[in-house]
Amino acid sequence: MAVSATSPLAVLGSGPLTAYWRFQRAVAAAQLNAWLPRSGQLLVDISGPQSRGAVQAAAAGHVVLRVVPVPPVYPALIHTRVGRGHIATVVADSADLSFLADGCVDGVIADDGALSRQLVAEDVTAEIARVLRPGGQVLACVDSLVLGMAILAEQHHWAHLTDLPHAEVVLIPWPDGSITRCFGPQHLSDLLTEAGLEVRWIRPRTLLSPSMVDHVLRKDPRSIARLIRAELGAVTDDGGGDESFGIYLLAAARKPGPQHDGR
Repeated sequence: MAVSATSPLAVLGSGPLTAYWRFQRAVAAAQLNAWLPRSGQLLVDISGPQSRGAVQAAAAGHVVLRVVPVPPVYPALIHTRVGRGHIATVVADSADLSFLADGCVDGVIADDGALSRQLVAEDVTAEIARVLRPGGQVLACVDSLVLGMAILAEQHHWAHLTDLPHAEVVLIPWPDGSITRCFGPQHLSDLLTEAGLEVRWIRPRTLLSPSMVDHVLRKDPRSIARLIRAELGAVTDDGGGDESFGIYLLAAARKPGPQHDGR
């Protein structure tokens, strides 16, 4: 089964909720900024070509290995200076980090549904745990069961909807023919824990509904800053808020061991 390398946002397109996607990208940037460790660390970004996380992390002073699938225009390795940091773009399968030694990186960014695009996400998570140093951090965003149920309902797969809450692995076919894996909070917690990582928190990427955000921003586009503050204030570091809401789930975890940066 082929898995699309594109973001679910790219598959959904802009459509009637263009303002909401703009809001969600801004929230994602704010969440990444809050997660980033102190400058000068080595991070790996497996989020894919749609994500701006590598640029943001490099601008904050980190050295980032950005792993992308093989496109014909890329050489094997590209070095780019961004602000105080650097990006090294590596052409490789993001599910296979064998080019990295054990315990060699300080953090891994797996945003934009990176784990959902890998049907055997257990293998990817094990690789993430292997390359992290003790105390190293991972930030991961996955497609949620809420999104999976919405896609199935749109395609009139009612029988599948009935079975979905009891399934251990949930694979969702998208209109473009790709397949992604959706997670509930417990699924995601188990995935990270079984790889040997300690889960710090799991929360929705956004709690504010797409329809409400779109309505507010259509009336006043300048309200986006207030909406972002409201969104970030709706959850706390202990995972406050109901993790079952939202079309994406965000998780922070760490590899057991001493902290190097105090976060």
